[in-house]
Amino acid sequence: MTRYKLTIEYDGTGLAGWQRQKDAMTVQELLEDAIFNLTQEKTEIFASGRTDAGVHALAQIAHVDINKDIKTYSIMQGINFYLQGKSVVITNIEVVDDEFHARFDAKKRYYQYKIINRRSPLALRKNRAWNIHPELNIELMKEGAKYLIGEHDFTSFRAAACQAKHAMRSIDKIEINRHDDLILIDVEAISFLHHMVRNIVGTLKMVATEEWNPKKVQEALEAKDRKAAGPTAPACGLYFVKVDY
Repeated sequence: MTRYKLTIEYDGTGLAGWQRQKDAMTVQELLEDAIFNLTQEKTEIFASGRTDAGVHALAQIAHVDINKDIKTYSIMQGINFYLQGKSVVITNIEVVDDEFHARFDAKKRYYQYKIINRRSPLALRKNRAWNIHPELNIELMKEGAKYLIGEHDFTSFRAAACQAKHAMRSIDKIEINRHDDLILIDVEAISFLHHMVRNIVGTLKMVATEEWNPKKVQEALEAKDRKAAGPTAPACGLYFVKVDY
Protein backbone atom coordinates (compact mmCIF):
# COMPACT_ATOMS: atom_id res chain seq x y z
CA MET A 1 0.00 0.00 0.00
CA THR A 2 1.44 3.37 -1.04
CA ARG A 3 -0.01 6.78 -0.21
CA TYR A 4 0.04 9.37 -2.97
CA LYS A 5 -0.42 13.13 -2.73
CA LEU A 6 -2.27 14.48 -5.76
CA THR A 7 -2.42 18.04 -7.03
CA ILE A 8 -5.68 18.52 -8.91
CA GLU A 9 -6.98 21.19 -11.25
CA TYR A 10 -10.66 21.34 -12.15
CA ASP A 11 -13.39 23.40 -13.73
CA GLY A 12 -16.36 23.08 -11.41
CA THR A 13 -18.91 24.08 -14.06
CA GLY A 14 -21.53 21.36 -14.33
CA LEU A 15 -20.16 19.40 -11.37
CA ALA A 16 -21.92 19.08 -8.02
CA GLY A 17 -18.80 19.98 -6.05
CA TRP A 18 -16.07 17.81 -4.58
CA GLN A 19 -17.90 15.27 -2.42
CA ARG A 20 -19.40 12.13 -3.97
CA GLN A 21 -23.20 12.23 -4.19
CA LYS A 22 -25.89 9.72 -5.15
CA ASP A 23 -27.51 11.55 -8.05
CA ALA A 24 -24.94 14.02 -9.37
CA MET A 25 -21.42 13.91 -10.81
CA THR A 26 -18.65 15.21 -8.55
CA VAL A 27 -14.88 15.65 -8.62
CA GLN A 28 -14.38 12.87 -6.09
CA GLU A 29 -16.43 10.40 -8.12
CA LEU A 30 -14.59 11.20 -11.35
CA LEU A 31 -11.22 10.67 -9.67
CA GLU A 32 -12.18 7.47 -7.83
CA ASP A 33 -13.68 6.03 -11.02
CA ALA A 34 -10.52 6.90 -12.98
CA ILE A 35 -8.31 5.27 -10.33
CA PHE A 36 -10.51 2.16 -10.40
CA ASN A 37 -10.25 1.95 -14.19
CA LEU A 38 -6.47 2.18 -13.89
CA THR A 39 -5.86 -0.14 -10.94
CA GLN A 40 -9.08 -2.17 -10.53
CA GLU A 41 -8.99 -1.08 -6.88
CA LYS A 42 -11.85 0.62 -5.04
CA THR A 43 -10.32 3.60 -3.27
CA GLU A 44 -11.43 6.63 -1.30
CA ILE A 45 -9.73 9.91 -2.05
CA PHE A 46 -9.46 12.59 0.66
CA ALA A 47 -9.25 16.30 -0.24
CA SER A 48 -7.77 19.21 1.69
CA GLY A 49 -11.20 20.83 1.58
CA ARG A 50 -14.56 20.31 -0.08
CA THR A 51 -15.63 22.74 -2.77
CA ASP A 52 -19.24 23.50 -3.71
CA ALA A 53 -21.00 22.96 -7.00
CA GLY A 54 -19.57 25.28 -9.64
CA VAL A 55 -16.41 26.17 -7.70
CA HIS A 56 -13.07 25.74 -9.49
CA ALA A 57 -9.62 24.64 -8.29
CA LEU A 58 -6.14 25.56 -9.43
CA ALA A 59 -4.28 23.25 -7.05
CA GLN A 60 -6.58 21.20 -4.85
CA ILE A 61 -4.64 18.65 -2.80
CA ALA A 62 -5.86 15.14 -2.05
CA HIS A 63 -4.40 11.82 -0.99
CA VAL A 64 -5.21 8.25 -1.92
CA ASP A 65 -3.84 4.79 -1.06
CA ILE A 66 -3.08 2.39 -3.92
CA ASN A 67 -1.92 -1.22 -3.67
CA LYS A 68 -0.94 -1.84 -7.26
CA ASP A 69 2.76 -1.42 -8.02
CA ILE A 70 2.85 1.27 -10.73
CA LYS A 71 5.42 3.99 -11.32
CA THR A 72 4.32 7.32 -9.87
CA TYR A 73 4.42 9.14 -13.20
CA SER A 74 2.44 6.35 -14.84
CA ILE A 75 -0.29 6.69 -12.20
CA MET A 76 -0.70 10.37 -13.04
CA GLN A 77 -0.73 9.66 -16.77
CA GLY A 78 -3.15 6.78 -16.31
CA ILE A 79 -5.60 8.77 -14.19
CA ASN A 80 -5.52 11.63 -16.70
CA PHE A 81 -6.13 9.16 -19.53
CA TYR A 82 -9.36 8.01 -17.89
CA LEU A 83 -10.33 11.63 -17.18
CA GLN A 84 -10.17 12.61 -20.85
CA GLY A 85 -13.17 14.70 -21.82
CA LYS A 86 -13.81 15.64 -18.20
CA SER A 87 -12.96 18.94 -16.54
CA VAL A 88 -10.58 17.40 -13.98
CA VAL A 89 -6.85 16.71 -14.34
CA ILE A 90 -3.94 15.67 -12.12
CA THR A 91 -1.07 18.15 -12.45
CA ASN A 92 1.33 16.52 -9.99
CA ILE A 93 1.69 13.34 -7.96
CA GLU A 94 4.17 12.30 -5.27
CA VAL A 95 4.63 9.52 -2.75
CA VAL A 96 4.09 10.65 0.85
CA ASP A 97 4.36 9.16 4.31
CA ASP A 98 1.50 6.90 5.41
CA GLU A 99 0.67 9.44 8.13
CA PHE A 100 0.09 12.29 5.68
CA HIS A 101 -3.50 13.53 5.53
CA ALA A 102 -4.55 16.07 2.92
CA ARG A 103 -7.17 17.66 5.16
CA PHE A 104 -5.86 17.39 8.71
CA ASP A 105 -2.23 18.29 7.92
CA ALA A 106 -3.12 21.51 6.08
CA LYS A 107 -1.61 24.64 7.64
CA LYS A 108 -3.30 27.27 5.47
CA ARG A 109 -5.77 27.39 2.59
CA TYR A 110 -5.98 30.03 -0.13
CA TYR A 111 -9.04 31.07 -2.13
CA GLN A 112 -9.45 33.64 -4.85
CA TYR A 113 -12.67 35.22 -6.08
CA LYS A 114 -12.91 36.79 -9.54
CA ILE A 115 -15.28 39.62 -10.47
CA ILE A 116 -15.57 41.07 -13.97
CA ASN A 117 -16.84 44.62 -13.48
CA ARG A 118 -18.35 45.69 -16.80
CA ARG A 119 -21.76 46.20 -18.39
CA SER A 120 -21.23 43.69 -21.21
CA PRO A 121 -22.02 40.03 -20.43
CA LEU A 122 -19.24 37.46 -20.41
CA ALA A 123 -18.26 35.28 -23.35
CA LEU A 124 -14.74 33.85 -22.86
CA ARG A 125 -15.00 34.19 -19.08
CA LYS A 126 -18.55 32.91 -18.71
CA ASN A 127 -18.82 30.57 -15.69
CA ARG A 128 -15.34 31.74 -14.65
CA ALA A 129 -16.25 34.95 -12.81
CA TRP A 130 -19.10 37.04 -11.37
CA ASN A 131 -20.20 39.64 -13.89
CA ILE A 132 -21.25 42.81 -12.02
CA HIS A 133 -22.54 45.81 -13.99
CA PRO A 134 -22.43 48.80 -11.57
CA GLU A 135 -19.01 50.36 -11.08
CA LEU A 136 -17.38 48.94 -7.95
CA ASN A 137 -15.33 51.06 -5.54
CA ILE A 138 -12.60 48.69 -4.39
CA GLU A 139 -11.20 51.23 -1.93
CA LEU A 140 -14.47 51.02 0.01
CA MET A 141 -14.34 47.25 -0.38
CA LYS A 142 -10.85 47.18 1.15
CA GLU A 143 -12.04 49.32 4.06
CA GLY A 144 -14.93 46.95 4.78
CA ALA A 145 -12.66 43.89 4.50
CA LYS A 146 -10.43 45.17 7.34
CA TYR A 147 -13.16 44.35 9.88
CA LEU A 148 -12.95 40.66 8.94
CA ILE A 149 -9.22 40.19 9.49
CA GLY A 150 -8.25 38.17 12.57
CA GLU A 151 -10.16 35.70 14.70
CA HIS A 152 -13.92 36.19 14.91
CA ASP A 153 -17.21 34.36 15.20
CA PHE A 154 -18.24 34.16 11.53
CA THR A 155 -21.80 32.97 12.12
CA SER A 156 -23.08 35.79 9.89
CA PHE A 157 -20.95 34.44 7.03
CA ARG A 158 -21.66 30.70 7.24
CA ALA A 159 -24.30 28.81 5.28
CA ALA A 160 -27.38 27.58 7.11
CA ALA A 161 -26.36 24.03 6.16
CA CYS A 162 -22.80 24.43 7.53
CA GLN A 163 -21.85 21.38 9.61
CA ALA A 164 -18.89 22.91 11.45
CA LYS A 165 -19.09 22.56 15.25
CA HIS A 166 -18.47 26.27 15.79
CA ALA A 167 -18.10 29.46 13.74
CA MET A 168 -14.80 30.73 15.17
CA ARG A 169 -12.32 31.21 12.34
CA SER A 170 -9.21 33.33 11.80
CA ILE A 171 -8.63 35.15 8.50
CA ASP A 172 -4.97 36.00 7.92
CA LYS A 173 -5.41 38.18 4.85
CA ILE A 174 -7.96 39.64 2.46
CA GLU A 175 -6.26 41.31 -0.49
CA ILE A 176 -8.26 43.10 -3.19
CA ASN A 177 -6.77 44.23 -6.50
CA ARG A 178 -8.13 45.58 -9.77
CA HIS A 179 -6.70 44.97 -13.26
CA ASP A 180 -8.86 46.82 -15.79
CA ASP A 181 -12.28 45.16 -15.50
CA LEU A 182 -10.97 42.24 -13.41
CA ILE A 183 -11.23 42.43 -9.61
CA LEU A 184 -9.41 39.75 -7.62
CA ILE A 185 -10.22 39.05 -3.98
CA ASP A 186 -7.66 36.76 -2.30
CA VAL A 187 -8.48 35.27 1.10
CA GLU A 188 -6.11 33.26 3.33
CA ALA A 189 -7.02 31.27 6.44
CA ILE A 190 -6.33 27.97 8.16
CA SER A 191 -9.89 26.84 7.50
CA PHE A 192 -13.20 28.15 6.22
CA LEU A 193 -16.89 27.66 6.93
CA HIS A 194 -19.39 26.53 4.31
CA HIS A 195 -19.99 29.43 1.84
CA MET A 196 -17.79 31.69 4.01
CA VAL A 197 -15.75 33.24 1.17
CA ARG A 198 -18.77 33.65 -1.09
CA ASN A 199 -20.74 35.31 1.71
CA ILE A 200 -17.84 37.66 2.41
CA VAL A 201 -17.63 38.60 -1.28
CA GLY A 202 -21.39 39.15 -1.47
CA THR A 203 -21.17 41.45 1.54
CA LEU A 204 -18.19 43.40 0.20
CA LYS A 205 -20.06 43.88 -3.09
CA MET A 206 -22.75 45.74 -1.12
CA VAL A 207 -20.03 48.05 0.19
CA ALA A 208 -18.42 48.49 -3.23
CA THR A 209 -21.72 49.64 -4.77
CA GLU A 210 -22.16 52.04 -1.82
CA GLU A 211 -25.38 50.33 -0.75
CA TRP A 212 -23.58 49.76 2.55
CA ASN A 213 -21.17 51.85 4.57
CA PRO A 214 -17.94 49.87 5.22
CA LYS A 215 -18.70 50.04 8.97
CA LYS A 216 -21.78 47.90 8.37
CA VAL A 217 -19.48 44.92 7.70
CA GLN A 218 -18.41 45.07 11.34
CA GLU A 219 -22.04 45.36 12.43
CA ALA A 220 -22.95 42.30 10.34
CA LEU A 221 -20.05 40.35 11.85
CA GLU A 222 -21.00 41.25 15.40
CA ALA A 223 -24.67 40.38 14.81
CA LYS A 224 -23.78 36.65 14.50
CA ASP A 225 -26.79 36.23 12.26
CA ARG A 226 -26.63 35.13 8.62
CA LYS A 227 -29.46 37.52 7.75
CA ALA A 228 -27.30 40.47 8.85
CA ALA A 229 -24.67 39.92 6.15
CA GLY A 230 -24.87 40.30 2.37
CA PRO A 231 -25.93 37.76 -0.26
CA THR A 232 -23.97 34.70 -1.30
CA ALA A 233 -21.80 35.44 -4.33
CA PRO A 234 -22.13 33.01 -7.28
CA ALA A 235 -19.98 29.88 -7.16
CA CYS A 236 -18.56 30.47 -10.65
CA GLY A 237 -16.19 33.20 -9.43
CA LEU A 238 -14.56 31.15 -6.66
CA TYR A 239 -11.24 29.33 -7.07
CA PHE A 240 -9.47 27.06 -4.59
CA VAL A 241 -5.91 28.26 -5.17
CA LYS A 242 -3.53 26.19 -3.02
CA VAL A 243 -2.76 24.67 0.39
CA ASP A 244 0.25 25.04 2.67
CA TYR A 245 1.55 22.02 4.62
